[in-house]
Amino acid sequence: MLIDSHAHLDDDRYDQDREATLARAQEAGIEALVTIGCDLATSRAAVELANRYANIYATVGVHPHEVKHIGDDWYDALRRLAQHPKVVAYGETGLDYHYNYSPPKLQRERFREQVCLARELKLPIVVHTREAQEDTVAILKDEKAGDVGGVFHCFSGDQWLANEALDLGFYLSFSGVLTFQNAATLRDIAKTVPRDRLLVETDCPYLTPVPHRGKRNEPAYVKLVAEKLAEVRSGMGAATLEEIGRVTSDNARRLFKIA
Repeated sequence: MLIDSHAHLDDDRYDQDREATLARAQEAGIEALVTIGCDLATSRAAVELANRYANIYATVGVHPHEVKHIGDDWYDALRRLAQHPKVVAYGETGLDYHYNYSPPKLQRERFREQVCLARELKLPIVVHTREAQEDTVAILKDEKAGDVGGVFHCFSGDQWLANEALDLGFYLSFSGVLTFQNAATLRDIAKTVPRDRLLVETDCPYLTPVPHRGKRNEPAYVKLVAEKLAEVRSGMGAATLEEIGRVTSDNARRLFKIA
């Protein structure tokens, strides 16, 4: 059994077959998944999905792309949403200097605010960082994010970032990127992560793993990520699909306090 620790199941690309998508996930051995809020609307949608399905959990938060849209009432609304018993983390939030859809200075300000909000809510933080790893780590340290912990989702940084994240007490989550031909460095990093800090995710509908790359991703494909992680870590602890499934699911339950 596996847990997809990061999905965007509210995405309109599932509107025509969401039930079938969930059925395929169950058939593939996916026992639970966490669907992610990226702004106020998607946070509400994530909570609605978690309320509707027993095996879906939710997060609330604002993605760095979207922080320019934060209104005066957003944080209070997110506080209210976070009271739902199936909200298990805050995020995804962080910094993304690749596209700069929101200005970098504003991203940093809003990231600080959201780390403080996560600490207030006593929720672990789902971190998104792209081409901003030094600033991301600095803010997490400044704002004492280690008090609540969290996960660097879709980890794609270097060994320095992996070490810093682990030192902060965070988990590292690996996605379909691990299966990409040009991800040799990432696979080397995956070998260095302690087994009790490993998670797997799809980030669906994005980052579809090989051999389905180019198609819409879905939670069932987290099994392909787990298989690659098992292959990468062969000769170490947690080196079969069954062991990776058990270890990463135990880790997800511990981080997100999923029974």
